[in-house]
Amino acid sequence: MARQQQGSGRRANGDMSRATGSGSRQAGKRSGEAYGKREGSAQRKAVAPARHASNRSSAQQPAIRPTGAYIEGRRAAAEALRTGFPVKRALVAEGADRDASFTALVADVQAAGIPVRRVSRAELDALSAHGAHQGIALEVGEFPYASLQDVIARAGDGAALVVVLDHVTDAGNFGAIVRSAEVVGAAGVVIASKRAAEVTVTTYKTSAGAVMHLPIARVPNIARALEDLKAAGFWAVGASEHAGGVCWETPLAGRIALVMGSEGDGISRLVLETCDDLTKLPQRGQTESLNVAQAATALCYEWLRQNQ
Repeated sequence: MARQQQGSGRRANGDMSRATGSGSRQAGKRSGEAYGKREGSAQRKAVAPARHASNRSSAQQPAIRPTGAYIEGRRAAAEALRTGFPVKRALVAEGADRDASFTALVADVQAAGIPVRRVSRAELDALSAHGAHQGIALEVGEFPYASLQDVIARAGDGAALVVVLDHVTDAGNFGAIVRSAEVVGAAGVVIASKRAAEVTVTTYKTSAGAVMHLPIARVPNIARALEDLKAAGFWAVGASEHAGGVCWETPLAGRIALVMGSEGDGISRLVLETCDDLTKLPQRGQTESLNVAQAATALCYEWLRQNQ
């Protein structure tokens, strides 16, 4: 779908127009309100590990001291092995390998040359960010973020989706959005380098391992990143519940940079002014709106539908 940038004609007051096949359509006054209510929860902090014994008595064995991030859970651990994600060591709950499938997973870990340490479930519970480690945690180093150019290169020359998060702060929302983006075949996700959720233990789990399949770029300036994406042929579409038209009416075919705002404040003014268009989900009920992860999932699938 052909699009034409309107540089000098962009209105200073935050309204925008967009050329379509049937003429121009006002996208409506920009609003910084987010999809969903303020969720009010800060990112979960890592819990200090308990001081228990692993293979010998607690008096003889030092407590686990985390030196990096941990991938928790059987599915996420299996994905890490399958994708060759760098792992320092595996912490395995004592007695957990009575389960045949778990025994096979631990055998795969050892076959990959990863050191295995047997620990008590209490130690894994203390180390876990959410208590759902399922008997295994893989210690990894710093997450290997991609550059914005890596994401653009992965998009190729045809239709592509890049999800841009304007300071989404909740790690659970972040992981869920990455999972949805990966499922629909997005080229990558772009996040802010400060005051935003990062790839953490919670993100590994809530994304079901999707962070290991999809490039995630951290950038210092979201508005500048959008300009770079637009220079690469992307059309920037911001999600706002006060947009003029719903997603069924918004052209999302082709190369789309889908911008989702933070849980409390929505899309910031400068980022809104950088968007080419706004869109929203249709609504019939009385609830204010969906949260940012739910809205992102619905819009990702609308992009997929229009690009079938």
